Amino acid sequence: MDRRSSLKLIATGALAAPVVITGCDTDTPKSNKEPKFELDRNPDELVREKKLIAEGPFFSATELATITVLADIIIPKDEKSGSASEAGVPAFIDFIVRDMPTHQVPMRGGLRWLELQCLTRYGQPFPDCTAAQQLELVDAIAYPEKAKPAMKPGVQFFSLMRNLTATGFYTSAIGVKDLDYQGNQPNVWKGVPAEVLQQHKLNYTEKENQECI
Repeated sequence: MDRRSSLKLIATGALAAPVVITGCDTDTPKSNKEPKFELDRNPDELVREKKLIAEGPFFSATELATITVLADIIIPKDEKSGSASEAGVPAFIDFIVRDMPTHQVPMRGGLRWLELQCLTRYGQPFPDCTAAQQLELVDAIAYPEKAKPAMKPGVQFFSLMRNLTATGFYTSAIGVKDLDYQGNQPNVWKGVPAEVLQQHKLNYTEKENQECI
């Protein structure tokens, strides 16, 4: 089973359990622009979502850059669909940690852990590392059964990041198309098959053929 297939199972089954906490970034800008919603919302939901959007991003630009790279490592672009970042996953994760504050400390703490690992190993932040260096570190934390004990904080962070990425991707337009989800569609009834009618020695009348079939 390939990685994308595995993530589809995550998205269509029980998705990540919340694992995070509060924090704030005084350097992140806030937006006063009135948000636009294309889907219907319960009035209380609308008020809350407008409030969360008006607060502006939770993550700094550097943190979002790391999230973007990680998301695209988890779900890269392929011949069938776009990448996680093209599906808007970084913005989704930023919104989710504001909507569910329990995700804030695990995400921010994990990002800082990752940065320290990169500075120690490679002398530069994660987004500035080479693709090979990024994958080397991800491989060290992406497989809980194989990870070394010292990598446990990274394993926990990456598991959360992977679950949020899968959730964001497979609830986006790109992800739904990737799943080939058809949704509710009207059926066209073509009547009882001819062989079944013959078996029971029945036939449709001309009127039934014209008006019902």
